[in-house]
Parts: sequence; C-alpha cells; structure tokens
Amino acid sequence: MTAYPPAIFACGRNYAEHAREMAGEAPERPVIFMKNPASVIGDGRTIIIPPICDEHGPQVDYEGELAVILGRDCRDVDEAAAPDCIAAYAAANDVSARWWQKQGSGGQFVRGKSFDTFCPLGPPVPAAMVGDPQALRLVTRLNGEVVQDARTSEMIFPVARLVAELSRGTTLLAGTVILTGTPAGVGAARTPPRFLEDGDVVEVEIERIGVLRNPVRRAGARANAQ
Repeated sequence: MTAYPPAIFACGRNYAEHAREMAGEAPERPVIFMKNPASVIGDGRTIIIPPICDEHGPQVDYEGELAVILGRDCRDVDEAAAPDCIAAYAAANDVSARWWQKQGSGGQFVRGKSFDTFCPLGPPVPAAMVGDPQALRLVTRLNGEVVQDARTSEMIFPVARLVAELSRGTTLLAGTVILTGTPAGVGAARTPPRFLEDGDVVEVEIERIGVLRNPVRRAGARANAQ
C-alpha cells in the first residue's frame, strides 16, 4: 500500500484456539479495536521496536492475519451484501506490544497496537482473484520456523459478518482496512514467551494472496529503512 488507509479496524480473539491460549473464552460478540493508520508499512519494510517498548521488558509480538480492504463507502450493510463492499485482501501482521496492550493503557488495546511500523500490510489482491475468504490457509513463520498455521474457516466471526457488524450505524470509508484476527501460536503464549528481537524476520503467507515479509530491528541498533 502506498498511502495510509482512512481507518484500521481489527478483531481480537477471532480464533477460538487463540482466545484459549491467551487465557480467554471465545467471545460472544466481536472484540473490536483500532490501529493508527500511520502504523502501516509495506512488504519488505522494517518493523522497528521503539525504546518505549523496552520499558517493561520484551513484549513485541507478531500476529499473522487476513486483511480486508473496502472498495467503497458502506453503512448498514447486511451480511449478504458485505462481499460487494470488499475490493481486495492482503496479508497483514498485527504487531503488538503486549504490556502496552494489556497494562499500559487502562485495558484499551489501541496504544499497544499503534506504534510506528506495527501494521505491515502486503500488496492487495483483488477480491475476485481470492474467492472465498473463509477457505484460505494462513501460515506465519519466524526466521523460517512455522509458528502459526490455520485456516480462515476457523474464524469465529467470518469476514462478511465483521463487515456487516462494523457498518451498523457507522460509515466505513473506501480504503478502510479490517484485520480479521490471528490464530493460535503467538509469541506471548509460548513457554517461554518468544517476543520479536533485533534481526528477526517475520513472514505471513496466505493462500492465493502471497507472502508478507518484514525484518525486525530495534531502534538505534543500526541504520534502518522505514
């Protein structure tokens, strides 16, 4: 993507196994938060761990996700009409600073999800070329090792329902990005936890969409292209 989207909505705990690994129950309604549009970077660009994320120990995590990109303004659309609002899909990484997400902002996710470079997005692929968004395999690799492997059919709230629900009483502008949730396997849930470090490389590959690849650097560690 060459320009910032007008808004980024995201759905938390949208895969039951991920909800469980984070010590939570599968939600009855979508868990919705937003990310700062200025956090977007493209494929191949560097995820920068800023000094603020060093204040409470290692905490920066990966979250491979399917991203939905709206092609027109929409409001109060039903699930049957929701696919007509979608222009494209992309691979995404909802990079998350866990302390800031959970303890640092009064229980609100947005700060821990919105630091600069914390929303890598791959090139958009037209919806017509992707087909059914609930029939895709999503794989995240960290330094070549598979850490997440799931199918989008496992979503608790499928894409059409998310678009319809978010549009209730709210105008979603053309170009809005919706992140549809991450499957199990995030670093925070591992024993011991595996947070992102300087020199890591994260890849998110989604069937029929492609691979999003981003190196990781700690701010000040060495010269970085942002």
